[in-house]
Amino acid sequence: MEQKIYSIKELNRYIRMKMESDKLLSEVWIRGEISNFTHHSSGHMYFTLKDKDSRIKSIMFASHNQRLPFIPREGTRVIARGNVSVYERDGQYQFYATQMQPDGIGSLYLAFEQLKQKLEAEGLFAPQRKRSLPAFPRVIGVITSPTGAAVRDILTTLERRYPQARVVLHPVLVQGKGAAPSIVKAIRTMNALGEADVLIVGRGGGSLEELWAFNEEAVARSIYDSAIPVISAVGHETDFTIADFVADLRAATPTAAAELAVPHAAELREQLRQLERVLQQGLQHQLRQARERLRRLAASPALRQPQRSLLQHAERLDMLQARLERRMRAQAELTGAAHARLHQRLLRYHPQDTLALTKRRHVDAERLLRAAMNGTLKEKSQKLAYSIRQLDALSPLKVMARGYSLVYDEKGQRLVKSLNDVEPGDLVKVKLTDGELDCQVWGMRGEGDGHGD
Repeated sequence: MEQKIYSIKELNRYIRMKMESDKLLSEVWIRGEISNFTHHSSGHMYFTLKDKDSRIKSIMFASHNQRLPFIPREGTRVIARGNVSVYERDGQYQFYATQMQPDGIGSLYLAFEQLKQKLEAEGLFAPQRKRSLPAFPRVIGVITSPTGAAVRDILTTLERRYPQARVVLHPVLVQGKGAAPSIVKAIRTMNALGEADVLIVGRGGGSLEELWAFNEEAVARSIYDSAIPVISAVGHETDFTIADFVADLRAATPTAAAELAVPHAAELREQLRQLERVLQQGLQHQLRQARERLRRLAASPALRQPQRSLLQHAERLDMLQARLERRMRAQAELTGAAHARLHQRLLRYHPQDTLALTKRRHVDAERLLRAAMNGTLKEKSQKLAYSIRQLDALSPLKVMARGYSLVYDEKGQRLVKSLNDVEPGDLVKVKLTDGELDCQVWGMRGEGDGHGD
């Protein structure tokens, strides 16, 4: 069996395909220090990631590095996500980074990204599953720390905007080891009680480590499973947690969450006042129209003197009855006349009369046809006799009988009409009334010539 010999390009391509099909190398997180950093004019970043034992050439394309939350520098320690492949031209494997973060937050950021990708793939963040908040909630459930500034902001805002709503506070731990189970238990308890129309789950701002309870998978799934709409109110405006992505609505701050949960009572009162004014104006307008219509009806003759109106209708009824009778009599007369005319027509078209009339018409037509045929035959005979006389008068033989003859060429095919048709010495045929002469041209003389040739 002949051994196949590969080109360098084919070998590098084969190695690249092998590496790109490897599950681990297709998405890997690595930690290292940036060196030999170059930000190319094209926007791509070329650098080396190294640690104390090894290094790997790396590249981050412009489409990915535009979203970086920091500016990479020489010597920066980072955690990067990407894939490993081979650059075929040089036969060198490289790390192609798609995400990168300073190594200051280390494994927490990595865990955050991995959980976020997992839950997003499962559909927990899908916009179509998020529910609308009730317009006028009766009970607001608040799940937060009972001692933090967040609960004071929420309660103050709710009291100011919508004091008629009842607030049910379920105190929980918001940071530390037991925070996530405490939050999960509170959400499930509030759902089991079924009192609240909407839940506010959150706390004040803090570092990634302090907010980590709201990045736990158990908390995310309890929010997803909640039958009550959930507003996430974690941290400050720039803080995002997994709970924010799963919740039905994300508020930038706890105060904003309270504002989103309830309407403003003062605004509602103003809207009611406006609606009341519009309703009063509409009712007054309808009342004025009804009064004006009633006034017109009361002033109408039909209501003031109803007997006169009835007499007018009775008079009209008599007139209509008389008109109907006249029309019925006229219609009867027209119908009788039509019947008489039809009877006369039927009599005229009796079969015996029709047959006799047809026979007379046949005899008359036959007589007219014979007369027309005899006249036409006589006329045609006269025209034929006249045409024969004309043809006989124009016959060449008649002309020749008066002393004329016809001259033809030697073959007798062409009539000689001019001196130009023959030459001296040509043979010609002369046709007479009783035969032909074979002749030869000895001389030629045109009109006006004094002598022959």
